[in-house]
Amino acid sequence: MTAKRRPGRYGLRFVALGYLAMLLLIPIGMISYRAFEHGFAAARSSVTTPDALHAFYMTIVIAVIAVVANTIFGVGCALLLVRSNFRGKALLNAIIDVPFAISPVVVGLSLLLLYGRTGWFGDVFLNNGIQILFAMPGMVLATIFVSLPFVVREVVPVLHEIGDEQEQAAETLGANWWQTFRRITLPAIRWGVAYGVVLTTARALGEFGAVAVVSGRISGQTETATLWVAREFGQFNTTGAYTASLVLALIAVATLLAMNLFKRKEAS
Repeated sequence: MTAKRRPGRYGLRFVALGYLAMLLLIPIGMISYRAFEHGFAAARSSVTTPDALHAFYMTIVIAVIAVVANTIFGVGCALLLVRSNFRGKALLNAIIDVPFAISPVVVGLSLLLLYGRTGWFGDVFLNNGIQILFAMPGMVLATIFVSLPFVVREVVPVLHEIGDEQEQAAETLGANWWQTFRRITLPAIRWGVAYGVVLTTARALGEFGAVAVVSGRISGQTETATLWVAREFGQFNTTGAYTASLVLALIAVATLLAMNLFKRKEAS
């Protein structure tokens, strides 16, 4: 019976590994080859120009802001959904998944309608000297919106699993809400939060559609790394485009590896 099962197991492994290789390893390998096709010096010089460095700076700053904002919102919203019963809970739960359902380009167009010169709130901000669109605030808003659900969706199942018995016991012993959250809830959900942060980081680093609409794509000012890649590829600077793409992929992978290493050290 065992001998009959082995070919099936090996076949499933082969299919799974082959599928991953086709979708992930081979494309990344080709990007790496094209990035260093003309040597390391050419790849390095292509992504160290002032415009490229500014694009990476913008990407990292926007990603950090989006991750922090969505982590705080995600944890709070997850606690609200799991630990509270209120009218409109199902609607809130559905709204959180809206970024999964609509195109990022639609998100960008929505922000244009809201904060554009003829938009609902455009004049209010412009008259007070605050520029939302074609500037950092609009790019941050777009990135926050498209990466909003990840922390919530990672933390909610963990909260369901751990229950609230320990939290109730802590409150019975006199702990306030902050002490209960810091000493009981947060340690229990930390890995759900961590996975949500990794997913949010990857989404923020790779965002293109919504940011492309609201940024104006001004070189050296409102251009993220993904927008810079698109522009350089369109201008036939394939070395720069592939190298920048590889750098973005390495940043995302490094974030995931750092989280796994930290998890292993804590487990040991």
